[in-house]
Amino acid sequence: MTKQTILGRVAQLAKANINALLDQAEDPQKMLDQLIRDYTNNISEAEQAVATTIGNLRMLEQDHKEDVDASAEWGGKAAAASKKADELASAGDSADADKFNNLAKVALQRQLQAEKEAKDAEPTIAAQTEVVDKLKTGLDQMKVKLTELQSKRDQLVARAKTASAQNQMMDAAKNINVLDPTSELSRFEEKVRREEAKALGKQELAESSLDAQFEQLDSMGDQAEIEARLAALKATA
Repeated sequence: MTKQTILGRVAQLAKANINALLDQAEDPQKMLDQLIRDYTNNISEAEQAVATTIGNLRMLEQDHKEDVDASAEWGGKAAAASKKADELASAGDSADADKFNNLAKVALQRQLQAEKEAKDAEPTIAAQTEVVDKLKTGLDQMKVKLTELQSKRDQLVARAKTASAQNQMMDAAKNINVLDPTSELSRFEEKVRREEAKALGKQELAESSLDAQFEQLDSMGDQAEIEARLAALKATA
């Protein structure tokens, strides 16, 4: 997988519009579960690819440092050989002086080669560094998206459970309304009222009989008075 492909996938996933995807889904919860699995797998793959890209960048940086160090080392060797050649030339040893001058030239050639390799690597290192930075940013965004996905999934599940509980409650309330237990209470209340009325009737009947008895008693008292008075009249006659 090339770094361009990795960067494209990371950017595409990081920019995914979760809300738009959910609007198009027939079963949002199942889609979120699948998206979470896909994101988790993609993040894992992308992390491995980014790690490889970073590793390659670090190797380039190490090679560049080695070229820079080699350039400095060959420069030092060239200077030492040139100095030795000058000393030998001053001493009249032209043959050995030429030998060290040639060594200085070889060292300078190696220095130029190391400098060129270091310079040629710098644009690649800069480009790779930019790619790595973008990949890291994309990965961070993907992880944020994954957290968002997980949060939305949890919210959706909680809402679904709440909706289910509400529906169960409403169904239960509907059944209660159909049964209408108050009608049973009404029938019982009517029965109680009839019993109360019956008791009142008996009480009223009893009171009526008692009044009649007292009236009869009063009537008997009047009759006795009449008889007593009649007897008194007869006694005086």
